Amino acid sequence: MRGLLLAFALVAAGPLGPGSAPPAGGARGHPLDEVVHDACRNKGIAVAPACPDAVFVRRAFLDAIGTIPAPAETQAFLDDPAPDKRARLIDALLGRPEYADYWSMKWCDTLRVKSEFPINLWPNAVQAYHRWIHDALRTNMPYDDFARQLLTASGSNFRVPAVNFYRAVQGRAPADLAAATAVTFMGARFDKLPADRSAGLAAFFSRVGYKATSEWKEEIVLLNPAPVADTSATFPDGTTVTLKPDDDPRKIFAGWLITAKNPWFARALVNRMWAWLLGRGVVHEPDDLRPDNPPAIPALLTRLEREFVRNGYDLKKLIRLIMTSRTYQASCVPADKKPDAARYFAHYVPRRLDAEVLIDAICWLTETKEEYSSPIPEPYTFIPGEHRTILLPDGSITSPFLEMFGRPARDTGHFSERTNDATDAQRLWMLNSSAMQRKLEGSPRIRRILREARNDPSQIVKSLYLLILARPPASEEVDVATAYFKTQGLNPKQAADDVAWALVNSKEFLFRH
Repeated sequence: MRGLLLAFALVAAGPLGPGSAPPAGGARGHPLDEVVHDACRNKGIAVAPACPDAVFVRRAFLDAIGTIPAPAETQAFLDDPAPDKRARLIDALLGRPEYADYWSMKWCDTLRVKSEFPINLWPNAVQAYHRWIHDALRTNMPYDDFARQLLTASGSNFRVPAVNFYRAVQGRAPADLAAATAVTFMGARFDKLPADRSAGLAAFFSRVGYKATSEWKEEIVLLNPAPVADTSATFPDGTTVTLKPDDDPRKIFAGWLITAKNPWFARALVNRMWAWLLGRGVVHEPDDLRPDNPPAIPALLTRLEREFVRNGYDLKKLIRLIMTSRTYQASCVPADKKPDAARYFAHYVPRRLDAEVLIDAICWLTETKEEYSSPIPEPYTFIPGEHRTILLPDGSITSPFLEMFGRPARDTGHFSERTNDATDAQRLWMLNSSAMQRKLEGSPRIRRILREARNDPSQIVKSLYLLILARPPASEEVDVATAYFKTQGLNPKQAADDVAWALVNSKEFLFRH
């Protein structure tokens, strides 16, 4: 009960802390801000000011690499007087190994990387596919090449990992393959396309075949023998093409898809990336692009698309473009209470941490581990505790925590499969679970803070805030927490554990903001 009262007191002291003043002028002249701010002015919506440095550093770490900053990293950023330090931080984060780790998780959700029902890739293929995706992101493979390789690959699912795109579907009929392609690379729902367009799109995948080998669970994805006559297929824009017997229809479709003039390809990707970084797409849901679901700000989608194509389909440059904008760096505290403020990106939208990111953050703070294993030993997969959760390759390997906190099942690849909504069950786990209690009470990191602070309550509180919330505490927060250390019968270790417990249960820790 004492810890609960402390939690309420610390939350009341302010969820975002004091922060330092944002840089004067923000990112003036940024190509994305021009169109966003124009749209907000036209709607009479006030734009939120830039977020403080102490908010930005945590937001950038979480959005770019799915990791909370270490205290030394936070302090170095806060102490840096350079006006370009935000851009330099973004560049540094995009160059770190965790970039590929975190974004592999995002793409594995989209590409349905899962060994068991209903996808049934099987463990060996999952490992190969995840490694290929991770390598593509690590080397910053251009997105058009990424899509082309996935769409045109043939061979063993163990030895040519990209062919697993055609296996990571719930069915193998041409319509099933076309539906997976449409939602992944066009941001379109196959069942919402006009009937003639969906049938025409399916024709491009009518010759994809599968052949088993003598190796357990290995399968060859191949082009079926050529038909005896010419056939026709229709692109989603209505253009019809004749397929010759010796054509690979997938290559013809990929060649149409990845051209700069294609009305879906780049647009779908930039809309998805915007949603990943700002919580909602310019078109929302971000994988449901259609004429009767228009973008909130059409000029923003056009500008993003144009910049992405101009930069050679470079994913890192796209992320940098978005993150350096004043729109991305806006405070999460709305300057306007109009209901459309979030839809027009007048402020940053707070959202709960991804399940994998949250458990990794808890384990890092407490220097504890989570071990994972597959439910079905075919072959049995064991993930050691040193392996971060964001690097789990297989959507079938899960835990009660991951399921409770909304990790996607990877059955459809839809953006909405991941749920970051807060629930009562999640709150109860964070507040009451013995697992959370053991992590905090046994934390070597908290013991080191006590030892280095020589049991000085104010120094302990400052260190805990910097560690858990990535910011210094406000003076009133220090006062509340240090007063708690003086509670009769409470030793410094118990008090420190309670302060840590209160902070990890705060919205400021549980949400990106």
